[in-house]
Amino acid sequence: MKVKSLRPIFISLIIFSVASSGIYGQSRQKNQKSQRNSRNDKSVDIQLFNGKNLSNWAFHLKDPSVDPSTVFTAQNGVIHIKGEPFGYMRTKDTYSEYKLHVEWRYPGEASNSGVFIHAQLPDTIWLKCFECQLKSGSAGDFVCMNGARMNEQKDNARMVSKLAGSSEKPVGEWNSMDVTCKSNTIEVFVNGTLQNRATGISDTKGHICLQSEGKDIEFRNVFLTKLPQASRK
Repeated sequence: MKVKSLRPIFISLIIFSVASSGIYGQSRQKNQKSQRNSRNDKSVDIQLFNGKNLSNWAFHLKDPSVDPSTVFTAQNGVIHIKGEPFGYMRTKDTYSEYKLHVEWRYPGEASNSGVFIHAQLPDTIWLKCFECQLKSGSAGDFVCMNGARMNEQKDNARMVSKLAGSSEKPVGEWNSMDVTCKSNTIEVFVNGTLQNRATGISDTKGHICLQSEGKDIEFRNVFLTKLPQASRK
């Protein structure tokens, strides 16, 4: 075949290659944009405990003469709370519309603690909040502290008992608690079992606290997932 007869074919191949590259580039840009949008649509996880230190937490103890660093410590991805004196560590920021995940265990013997939801300032040993009980055998009970209210309270009682029998694991094993705060409701799951649900709560935003009350307790994998905000018209 002569060179002249090859020239049109060669030119056609070049044109086709350029066109294909343009189409591929546009398609790639669309896919990348779609992936970015998909990532933006996903819920955002916020690590409340970075696994290294407690720099983003504040502390309050019943006995102000005690150094909080002797009660609340962090090492190897685990928070250790001595339980004495009574008090709590709380997030410096406030949160609403989220799902909180917390893992805990009693390393030595069964004891008492709690996760405070929608905690209100000022700091005081029994601040206004909803306690998701971690007391051994009662994990999942609600305690409405210092004027916090929910529809499920009977005769102004502070305690709202859990819905099912204990779903806790033996002392020394890790448990999980998942708390979903949506609008004016709170749902609590302990090791995958729905243990309580509150409606008509009086406070829908606040700090999150881990309590010192009793003996040693450990926490790990403390994070929350922000839930989509309800659309406003």
